[in-house]
Amino acid sequence: MVQLRCGYQSITGNFRENNEDNGLADPDGRYFIVADGMGGQSAGEKASELAVELIPPKLLEGIDFSKGDIAEEKVVEVIDAAVEHANAEIIALGEIDPDFHNMGTTTVLLVSVGGAFYVAGVGDSRVYRLRDGTLEQLTTDHSLTQALVDAGTISVEDAATHRYRNVLYRYLGTKEGGTGTEAKRVVPQTGDRFVLCSDGVTDGIDDEAIQSVLDAQDDPQQAAEALVVAAQEGGSRDNITSLVLNVDQGQRAL
Repeated sequence: MVQLRCGYQSITGNFRENNEDNGLADPDGRYFIVADGMGGQSAGEKASELAVELIPPKLLEGIDFSKGDIAEEKVVEVIDAAVEHANAEIIALGEIDPDFHNMGTTTVLLVSVGGAFYVAGVGDSRVYRLRDGTLEQLTTDHSLTQALVDAGTISVEDAATHRYRNVLYRYLGTKEGGTGTEAKRVVPQTGDRFVLCSDGVTDGIDDEAIQSVLDAQDDPQQAAEALVVAAQEGGSRDNITSLVLNVDQGQRAL
């Protein structure tokens, strides 16, 4: 079994009236989720709340976490179905309650099963892995700027300041939100560090700064708090949420 230590921090930030981010760390270390809501007033907060509320029961229903030999295809299928279920419920509530009309949320997940991690996401919240001194983004942003980068129309540097950098073409609360999470299987190694974060982190600091914070803070709670502070001081104009996981040997302490 993979031994993990977890840290989590979420703040409203300097420019928003309420915190529309939500996150969840399973006490038993089976799943970790960050969601970044949108929609104004309390709508975005409700959408992200629904994501972290509705996804875990479907994961527990579809995956026997006590088994060590679950097929990769099965885990990916369950993750996609769990997110699709949350997406449908968010759409439904938005249609029947005017207060939540057009609400939506991003979501990223890390699911630990059978000695492997499954990393998945919809929107522009991200999952990173720091391994052997190299930070790697494991999820793909579903943003217009990332689509332009993929098409070769603009550069990565251009994307950082592009006027459409916060415009998403896939997120929960839309038809496209239920079309799959692009989940990938990752085999963890002792010493790996994983970060799940809302775009409030990456709005304030770049990947190099994220790695610098992780290098300076070994404790996951201190690292999560330091990432949030760095993003806030770096000028992030959004809610800021960071969840940090350390892959350790020995007793798990979450």
